[in-house]
Parts: sequence; structure tokens; C-alpha cells
Amino acid sequence: MTELMNVDGGRIAYEVAGEGPLVVLAPGMGNLRSAYRFLAPRLVAAGFRVASADLRGQGESSTGWASYSRTDTAGDLLALIRHLGGPAVIVGHSFAGGAATIAAAQAPDLVSAVVEIAPFTRAQKVDLGGLLRVGRYRKGAMLLLRTAMSGSVDTWTRYLDHAYPGTKPADFADQVGAIRASLSDTERMAALRRMGQSKPTDADAHLPDLPCPALIVMGTLDPDWADPKAEADGIVARMPAGRGAVAMIEGAGHYPHAQFPEEVAAVIVPFLKEHTAA
Repeated sequence: MTELMNVDGGRIAYEVAGEGPLVVLAPGMGNLRSAYRFLAPRLVAAGFRVASADLRGQGESSTGWASYSRTDTAGDLLALIRHLGGPAVIVGHSFAGGAATIAAAQAPDLVSAVVEIAPFTRAQKVDLGGLLRVGRYRKGAMLLLRTAMSGSVDTWTRYLDHAYPGTKPADFADQVGAIRASLSDTERMAALRRMGQSKPTDADAHLPDLPCPALIVMGTLDPDWADPKAEADGIVARMPAGRGAVAMIEGAGHYPHAQFPEEVAAVIVPFLKEHTAA
């Protein structure tokens, strides 16, 4: 059941299931909280209270926000944790992975650990050599750039198809249809484009002082990087020594939690249990 939380500037939509230590799930830009439709039940079954939230300007959350940075999203996630009664582990995908880092740094009393799935958390540079060598990276970059320039829902859905290499969920067409319907609202597409323009330098700045344990989950075929493992290792290298760990999901693209939820749960659940009172 959808619930709404008022914060300065708008409303955040979320839903809660289960009992136990709190885990907050945040999707990436241009996506819906239903991106966690396969992972959330597995976390509930493992003994967690799971809150899945739509990002500002996306899904059932309101539009018309003044800005759409990772820092803004971190504030929304912290407000939700306070609202539900923390502390919590934040699981953030892509754009929201960077927001999880910021939230942990800003409120270490509220965030006991972070899981970042395919995260844009450190400052990015275009990998010119990778564009020449790696076709999936070249195509992914082209589709993301075209979406940013045109605001085309068709181009975004082409990116989604590319970002799920090989195996796709049985309900993939229905999920893409729901995303298409959401982004047909011009304000929601505008929010996506503004998130895409927001550089992760705010998250990168907090990595050296990250106060809690972190798990980086990355697909081996993620098209957003020429070398996904190197990106994951680079994020951990920016953290204090021993603070972060990397789990690679073989064959997964940019959405491993939806593409291979069983494998993702297998690496996340032990981490959650280690860093909560579950």
C-alpha cells in the first residue's frame, strides 16, 4: 500500500512490509520503487522491515522540486528513516547509491550500513579507450546521452533493454510499460534529465569519511562502465581502509537486483545481518 511522507518541497511515496531491523530501498533515476519487487520480499523473508521509496519526481512521489541532486535524495532518505524510526541500512541503486553515501556521512546515527548497487558514487570521467574497445559501454553511453539531450521516453526504454543483457525478468515488458507511463509525464522526464545532469561529486567528496560499512554490488556486464569491477574497486578505494567490500554478479547488467534477485539477496542478506540486530 502506498504511503506518502511530506518533506520540504513535496511528498515522497513509499511502502513498508515485514518486521525487524529497517532497510530502506531507493531505486535509480527514471525507475520506480517496484524495481525492488523481487528483492524486497526476500529481505522481508530474511527478517527485515523493508521500506521501498520512489525518488523525488519519480513514480508516485511528487514533481516540481527545486533541485534533484544526490544530496537532495539523501535528505529525503534520512527524513524517511526518521519518520519510520531508525537506524536503517540504505540500499541505493545507481543515482541513489551516491545518495546513500551522503546520507551515511550526514547522519551516522541513522545509517548503520549502506549497500550500493551499480552506483554512481565517485566522480566520473569518460573512458575514451573503453568507448573504442567495449561495444556495450559505447551503446549504453550513446543511449544515455540521447535521453539527456532529447528527453525521449523511447530512447530511455531502449537503454533499459540494453541494460538487461541476456536474461530478463518474466514481467520485463510490463515493468517497462509502467516506467514508460510514468515518464510520459513531462515533469517526471524532466526530473530524470536533471538527475542525469547532477554529477556525483557531492557523493565522491564523502567517500573518504564514510563512517559505516559498505557493500558495492555490481553486474559484470553493466554497460555504464567499460570495466564494472574496476569502478566498484575504485569506489571502495576511496573509502577508509577496510570499510567497503565488492560483490560481482556474473552476467548482470545495470539492474542486478531485478535481473538476478536470488544472487543479489545471497550477498546482501548476510551483510545486513552482520550490520543490524537481525
